[in-house]
Amino acid sequence: MAKGMKFTGFALKNLFSKPATYGYPFVKKDYKERYRGRVAIDIDDCLFCGLCARKCPSGAITVDRAARTWSIERMGCVQCANCVEGCPKKCLHMENMYTEPEANKVVDTIAGKPLPKKEEE
Repeated sequence: MAKGMKFTGFALKNLFSKPATYGYPFVKKDYKERYRGRVAIDIDDCLFCGLCARKCPSGAITVDRAARTWSIERMGCVQCANCVEGCPKKCLHMENMYTEPEANKVVDTIAGKPLPKKEEE
């Protein structure tokens, strides 16, 4: 009987207090200045050297130099910014937003411009 009374008091307290959450998606989250967010790339500046993939502790980044593609598994990224700090061209940066949850694994692949064909002599 005492456990039921304890729960009733807890329920009444929560019934008359302010909500602990905000009204998402109607009220957008206010990101603080130090929020890292998610990794973004300026693909036109990328060398496809693969240093970002080697710096990634979770292995979320894949670079294909031959196909000139850069891929990131969004939910595998731990947002440590090692890739951003290790990029020699500084084409990676942290966006002030988060990745929307998905039921399936999300892999964003971004393709760079193809290299110009070499003229044959």
